[in-house]
Amino acid sequence: MLLVPRLINALDAVVIQRLRALHAVHAGAVKLGSHALLLPGASHAGKSSLVAELLKRGATYLSDEYALIDSEGCVHSYPRPLLLRNGRPDQFPLLPEECDAFIADEPVPVRWILSLRYEAAGAWQIARVPQSLAMLDLLRNTPHALAESPGMVASFRLAVAEANCYSGTRNEAIHAAGEILRLAESNA
Repeated sequence: MLLVPRLINALDAVVIQRLRALHAVHAGAVKLGSHALLLPGASHAGKSSLVAELLKRGATYLSDEYALIDSEGCVHSYPRPLLLRNGRPDQFPLLPEECDAFIADEPVPVRWILSLRYEAAGAWQIARVPQSLAMLDLLRNTPHALAESPGMVASFRLAVAEANCYSGTRNEAIHAAGEILRLAESNA
């Protein structure tokens, strides 16, 4: 079972290196209604478990690993299996369909960006942040070198232009997913 996650990660590396028209951000991404919610963060940040929980609650799958942003600032799906850890060191694959979710079939504009740190004993505690800080978070979490992707900044600027941006802490995905959906509902 360890071979499948390694194969998926190897394919990710090749695909992301070859992107030309899209810019990748290391982020979970789901579609809520007609807009995208981005969860930027590094590996082991809990993006996949949070995306899986949001899918179980009706979100549409864009990605659990890379949000692909075009020159208009819209997010395209990156349809690959989610790789979950569920508290274990090894990852295992999960298809969006196993969460009763669909994969988005068209690009969508960004409405929410949540930069969340996981704290097992922590609580849901977020604050609204300026779009400029969310922009910096997208840049901090991209695998692309700025010199090799000059259009990246303009694409990310368009992605954050209409987004509600937050930063803070979260605890377990089950609890955080409910809080995220309430937040999204309140500023849809």
